Amino acid sequence: MIQSLLIANRGEIACRIIRTARAMGIRTVAVYSDADAQALHVRQADEAVHIGPSPARESYLVGEKIIAAAKQTGAAAIHPGYGFLSENADFAQAVIDAGLVWVGPKPDSIRAMGLKDAAKARMIAAGVPVTPGYLGEDQSPERLQAESDAIGYPVLIKAVAGGGGKGMRRVDAATDFQDALASCQREAASSFGDDRVLIEKYILSPRHIEVQVFGDSHGNVVHLFERDCSLQRRHQKVIEEAPAPGMDWPTRHAICTAAVRAAKAVDYVGAGTIEFIADASEGLRADRIWFMEMNTRLQVEHPVTEEITGVDLVEWQLRVASGEKLPKAQGELKIDGWAMEARLYAEDPAKGFLPSTGKLDYLYLPQEARIETGVQEGDTISPFYDPMIAKIVVHRADRDGARKALAEGCDGTCCAPVRTNAWFLKRLVEHPVFASGQISTGFIGAFSDELTAPPEPSPLLLQEAAERLIFDNWDEPSGWKNRTLDLKRGLTGFRLNRPPETRVSLYLDGNPLPTFAYDLALYDSAAVYEVSSGTYYDSREATYFEGGAAFAFTRFADVSQASTAGDGAMLAPMPGRITAVEVATGDSVAKGQRLVTLEAMKMEHGLVAPFDGVVAELNAVAGAQVSEGTLLVRIEKSE
Repeated sequence: MIQSLLIANRGEIACRIIRTARAMGIRTVAVYSDADAQALHVRQADEAVHIGPSPARESYLVGEKIIAAAKQTGAAAIHPGYGFLSENADFAQAVIDAGLVWVGPKPDSIRAMGLKDAAKARMIAAGVPVTPGYLGEDQSPERLQAESDAIGYPVLIKAVAGGGGKGMRRVDAATDFQDALASCQREAASSFGDDRVLIEKYILSPRHIEVQVFGDSHGNVVHLFERDCSLQRRHQKVIEEAPAPGMDWPTRHAICTAAVRAAKAVDYVGAGTIEFIADASEGLRADRIWFMEMNTRLQVEHPVTEEITGVDLVEWQLRVASGEKLPKAQGELKIDGWAMEARLYAEDPAKGFLPSTGKLDYLYLPQEARIETGVQEGDTISPFYDPMIAKIVVHRADRDGARKALAEGCDGTCCAPVRTNAWFLKRLVEHPVFASGQISTGFIGAFSDELTAPPEPSPLLLQEAAERLIFDNWDEPSGWKNRTLDLKRGLTGFRLNRPPETRVSLYLDGNPLPTFAYDLALYDSAAVYEVSSGTYYDSREATYFEGGAAFAFTRFADVSQASTAGDGAMLAPMPGRITAVEVATGDSVAKGQRLVTLEAMKMEHGLVAPFDGVVAELNAVAGAQVSEGTLLVRIEKSE
């Protein structure tokens, strides 16, 4: 058995691997960048080595530094986790050549499945059903157009070396093909250094079904059943579950047997995932499920498989890497109950899923769920890496029980001041279409407006917030000047009036909330307001949590000088670097005109003029780093 292990990754997956390794008595070594010097995985490991600056390309993606760290600390093996170098065959070979144990598949297996066209050809030879399409050598635009015309629209153009949703375009008509092809090839060349593409028939009612497979060095390969990963946004998975809803046993047997054949075709060793696309227009059927690709690593969503099988997949990885046989044969693996996983991200779904970075001053995650996380309260969500806070995993006897438990877990998630997608996740699992199991990869897009509409606080929560402000300001004369106390939440104002008859009313946008009116004589100045566990306070704000959303209330007295887009002030929506300033002080601008471009979390975000006007103030400088809320531009309306 391996005695010491270096984890060539960070965050929740590094913490997950450390947990199993520690239980097995294996010494662990973490690696970290500048940004991760105080990260949870660094604190949990037995030893940690600094490998470079914050950008991943200068630290976590530099294989030589990771191998050197393993040798420096005497680690016997390297576990790549997922992402970064986990599917890099050259890195895997370098680890082996350095005399270290590679906790993953053989480099040749990674190469065999790394290029989508070659992988599909191999699957066809192995008798694994593949999506109808074209994966030939002739990459001329004319040939690709002709093949697409023959397949029939819609089609999907996919980068041969693609992954993570990049280098992929849907084309609905022949007239759109050439523009989509050029765009796809540009992105493929930029992201993967390879502009070759393949063409697939686009499935109109697609389900994303994947099968967990596992092989050892003794020739054994088993499957651990399927997962459904159909809830996706821009080809990125949001919620996963196991088993797949609507899957009967004959269809399960067909798809899982095909997955085992696929793994055997590349002499697979270790944990891997065979991904299939299903045409679910008439339910799940064995003759309408096709191979898409293989992920030659452990998956983000592996916990749902662990929950329904009772297997620790990381333990299996370490045992197989040590030369042992698989702990269980196929006949010993059973499905027990239903599991679901939601990816909790630091992002704001109501603002186009804009990432939210910063310090986690307050963080509460549901205690009734399995939590996989790489952060704790007080840690920081960095702009350098994927902004995942945690994975919330639940396991119940049936799907409806798991769905309700996951909704409760998202409901009970509290985070401030960093924003999260918890309320969005809750809406997803409570949606009647998801509850019915009749989902597809287009589900989120189809219901986007209702799923991402900004959450609003309930009247009861407004009452609590107002009540808190009453007690905070009971003995503060300025708080009751003119018998009025003003509150602010976002861009919406709330007014709390204290008439002479000592009754209090709360107004929202000028309209009274009749649910809130009571006699202040019931309270005295010594009254103590009990703060619930679902409330976070700092020196200026009271943040309440409801339905997975955070609502911050601030007195107008504290924010009277603050500007909003409504009066022409353009504030930085998140910390980032200014990459372009396209106006100057005194310029006339039109509504919708781009003013400043901000880069954060590897994405560009454009700030546009809210109305026609003139640039009255400009604080943005190209190349500068700015904090969230920084005033960048102020526009004055045209007369």
